[in-house]
Amino acid sequence: MSDHHVYKRVEIVGSSKNSIEDAINNAIAECSKNVRNVEWFEVVETRGHVVDGKVGHYQVVVKLGFRIEGS
Repeated sequence: MSDHHVYKRVEIVGSSKNSIEDAINNAIAECSKNVRNVEWFEVVETRGHVVDGKVGHYQVVVKLGFRIEGS
């Protein structure tokens, strides 16, 4: 085990018809299927899609940090 950690960041967009929290959870869940060692997230943008005067989808831009293996 190393005495330091090195991380990489990726930026993704999650969406949900229900809530901002679901959009965040969807983004993390999908990314975690392909990226190992995801350890943190940062929401950098929040937006939505309007349909007939109501919220159709919530969208969040999320930066996910994952630890490089071996660090």
